[in-house]
Amino acid sequence: MRCAFLQSSVSRLAGGLFMAPRALAEALRREGVDIHVLGLRDAHSAEDQAAWEGLNLQLFRSLPPHAFGYAPRYRASLSRLEPDLAHCHGLWQYPALACGRWAARTQRPYLVSPHGMLDPWALANSRLKKQLVGATFQRSHLQKAACLHALCRAEAEAMRAYGLRNPICVVPNGVDLPTSADHLPAPWPIDASGRRVLLFLGRLHPKKGLPHLLKGWRDLLRERPGIRHGWCIVIAGWDQGGHRAALEKQAAAAGLKDSICFVGPLHGEAKAAAFAHATAFVLPSFSEGMPAAILEAWSYGLPVIMTRQCNIPEGFAADAALAMTADATGARHALQCIVDLSDEERRAMGGRGRELVQERFTWTVVAQQMHSVYKWILGGTDLPECVREYS
Repeated sequence: MRCAFLQSSVSRLAGGLFMAPRALAEALRREGVDIHVLGLRDAHSAEDQAAWEGLNLQLFRSLPPHAFGYAPRYRASLSRLEPDLAHCHGLWQYPALACGRWAARTQRPYLVSPHGMLDPWALANSRLKKQLVGATFQRSHLQKAACLHALCRAEAEAMRAYGLRNPICVVPNGVDLPTSADHLPAPWPIDASGRRVLLFLGRLHPKKGLPHLLKGWRDLLRERPGIRHGWCIVIAGWDQGGHRAALEKQAAAAGLKDSICFVGPLHGEAKAAAFAHATAFVLPSFSEGMPAAILEAWSYGLPVIMTRQCNIPEGFAADAALAMTADATGARHALQCIVDLSDEERRAMGGRGRELVQERFTWTVVAQQMHSVYKWILGGTDLPECVREYS
């Protein structure tokens, strides 16, 4: 079986759309699927190309406007590749259009993974542009897919709310269980000796909800100023659209500079060290498909604070996470709860998260589910348990 992964950015600039498809592709390759990846060149694609080693990566230069990602050679290369099926990751850009035209010409099937891009918050962001692209080609591309891929039940419901009646497979993101990284130095310059670290790791983007996390932290420290001597928040990730500067200004104005540390993007050993040295993890997001960072945090045995919009309700059911509402009041309450837990209680919560990942969210388990979907799409098996047909 030959499968083409169709993407725009294949570098760190894509955030979760770099990490999750790359890991899925590698896990599917171990399952025996012949994976070929088509992507667009960007500022970091050459640097990150090594991450796709063994996955037959082809990169193409796009023409202005680069936000759309039109690359004249993209569709021609897809045609020459002659895959049995295509798996399109992400929406609103040229790879989706190229996929639709290839499928119309070859009558071969494709699957689409929106990665949260049909969630209500995401659709409201740049609404007019998405309505235009939807009317031009994106809605048709989604409607003609052999199957849609949702990361969770909430994303499947968002697809139905968008008017899509295709079969939907609900297959989560995954994570590889890590080896110990305790020997690596903590990747932050602050003196954390005796201080516990609450870690955020992800894109610095308004949808991640960091402004209300900072407000909640400010409010908690005003009520209980002694906490700043025992705790700090480390914010790791790549800046998008100047959001880091706005957050740093907010932190300075609130008098938080001694308890908030911005460390920039972390990769490889530095990223592993961040999880290994953190005490807990937080994601105060307004909208997520299924955030890999939370699964990674659990894989390192960390307790998690997250909003319900992170779409991993299994974490609450397993008592591996504390829920927070996406506002300053919810942030203050959740922060107080994690601070007030004992070290033993936090370790037990993180341990339940690691058990949850081992049972349901390793890439091996995820790839087996996705492989069964591919075989069903190609007519080789009965309907997999993870696929929901419209009724």
